[in-house]
Amino acid sequence: METAIKFDNMGRVILAGGAVVGLGALCYYGLGMSNEIGAIEKAVIWPQYVKDRIHSTYMYFAGSVGMTALSAVAVSRSPMLMNLMMRGSWLAIGATFAAMIGAGMLVRSISYDQSPGPKHLAWMLYAGVMGAVVAPVTLLGGPLLIRAAWYTAGIVGGLSTVAMCAPSEKFLSMGGPLAVGLGLVFASSIGSMFLPPTSAFGAGLYSVAIYGGLILFGMFLLYDTQKVIKRAESYPVYGVQKYDPINSCLGIYTDTLNIFIRVVTILANGSGSKRK
Repeated sequence: METAIKFDNMGRVILAGGAVVGLGALCYYGLGMSNEIGAIEKAVIWPQYVKDRIHSTYMYFAGSVGMTALSAVAVSRSPMLMNLMMRGSWLAIGATFAAMIGAGMLVRSISYDQSPGPKHLAWMLYAGVMGAVVAPVTLLGGPLLIRAAWYTAGIVGGLSTVAMCAPSEKFLSMGGPLAVGLGLVFASSIGSMFLPPTSAFGAGLYSVAIYGGLILFGMFLLYDTQKVIKRAESYPVYGVQKYDPINSCLGIYTDTLNIFIRVVTILANGSGSKRK
């Protein structure tokens, strides 16, 4: 138990360090101390179609978050569905991963321009599946979830501002390291299922999955935000396929969801420690 507490405290220290770095980046870029032009300065000269693309992308992002919340509440009120989502068997875990991956692939594969109806249905299905996946966290209670939602909104808002103020392609070169980090966090998440968190190795894997995952998905949010801006700026106006705001919003949506889940976990662990 003491080992788990040590790793938890270490994770909190690393997370605090990441927050300080993020705040420093916000001050550095926000005060215009960088010599390069950021997206927020370029926004003044954006054509109207670029502004419309970014606006529609974030509207779909907000809609995705809203539908996910509604789906989570609906599933939490169904004992049968909650029992299904909370099963720890490998069959249930595999089915959950298959549903998430399948719904994500489906929504990305349908043309926004040529099949708007099926595209929107697939988008709602994907948000609904993700809501079902996060539904078990509703058992932690409304006050904790509201706090987690506010913290997540603050993190996402702050990091999005950093991405907007930073040079327009500053974070787009992080794709390779982020992919490696994602593999590490995923492996840690799988490993922590087999090892008790009270053991040294199990506690280490758990901390990497939670605290390391929070930092990783924060960096993914920087990357995906600038990716949205870059795509909106560079996608051909008269291309064969029109700009797809649904596909463009999925990156920042999944980043936000992963950040929220980890914030909830950290707050729940903190509440548990205080009760002890």
